[in-house]
Amino acid sequence: MKYDDILNVLAPCGLNCVRCVGHENGAVRKHARELHAQLKGFGRYAERFSRFVPAFSKYPSFEEVLDVFAGADCAGCRDNEAKYAHCSIARCHKDRDIDFCFQCSDYPCAPEGIDPDLHQRWLKMNDRMKEVGVEAFYEETKNEPRYK
Repeated sequence: MKYDDILNVLAPCGLNCVRCVGHENGAVRKHARELHAQLKGFGRYAERFSRFVPAFSKYPSFEEVLDVFAGADCAGCRDNEAKYAHCSIARCHKDRDIDFCFQCSDYPCAPEGIDPDLHQRWLKMNDRMKEVGVEAFYEETKNEPRYK
């Protein structure tokens, strides 16, 4: 994939936006919609089935989460309407006119609002992009799960 196309997939931090549960073109949304269609009308059976499989008593909560996944509508972290626009990295890359954090003269820094686990992933992703290039990083990680 070419660099300009990768910018539509990878966030400035290095995470794959299309693999996010909130992305409008992501696999999670696609599969949630398919599952939603397959389960249409199952809610009325779930209570009855819960007598044999207790987990079905939680079906309404599952269906609520499935609806959220199926309704994903974020265009990605580079979009001005991004759902997670409060992210300091999303703002910073625009202010500094860079595509990825590793391209900044202040990298590595201490981005605000990211938890320690994400901070470690952010460092690892950006160090790897700096080492092998954005295109190679994308190829290495394009099939990895987003939430590992």
